[in-house]
Amino acid sequence: MSTSAIRLLLADDHSVMRAGLRLLIDAQPDMQTVGEAEDAFQTLAIANQVHPDVILLDLSMPHMSGLNIIHELCKTVPDAHILVLTMHAEQDYVREALRQGAIGYIVKSAADQELLVAIRAVACGDVYVHPSITRPLLDEILPLELSPNDTWETLSDREQQVIRRVILGYTNREIAKHLSVSIKTVETYRYRGMEKLGIHTRVQLVRYAMHRGLLEQEVDGGS
Repeated sequence: MSTSAIRLLLADDHSVMRAGLRLLIDAQPDMQTVGEAEDAFQTLAIANQVHPDVILLDLSMPHMSGLNIIHELCKTVPDAHILVLTMHAEQDYVREALRQGAIGYIVKSAADQELLVAIRAVACGDVYVHPSITRPLLDEILPLELSPNDTWETLSDREQQVIRRVILGYTNREIAKHLSVSIKTVETYRYRGMEKLGIHTRVQLVRYAMHRGLLEQEVDGGS
């Protein structure tokens, strides 16, 4: 197994479903299952223990709704990318899952190959939504218009450096290494920068970056 393999936590209350997902995922040379959870409490606890790259999350989980779990996971393991895998194809579920902080949404009826594509996409920080969801819906889900008082220029140089790397999918640990600072310092700059921008989820941040052209700009070399 490659040391750069995508590390996944499987969160689904059906053991047969988890077993099938594990077989599919662990057969890939660039993926590895690092944990399984069958309810909301396990999902939060195990995620905090193993710090996965991707959390494959069912919305129908015991003890807490999947939408609430997403919100909690974004606070507990902010570097993890959440990919919803569910039977619910209704647009209201998609809207709310992305608003809460998931960056991927795929239905269980999708082919295995599409699921693998979705995992690789969200692992890189890209937004992936099942093709049955149209682009106009995405525009509705993720509205972000830049106001005349766009606050990017109010961020300090360090805050901008950190936020640019977050947008590109770097983890806090990777950012700390690149900038020669502590992980705690990165977390502080990340929090302050997003607060100044009025942005609270990774999806909103990516949308902001697209509008402002930040995805087309190269990051500097740090210190």
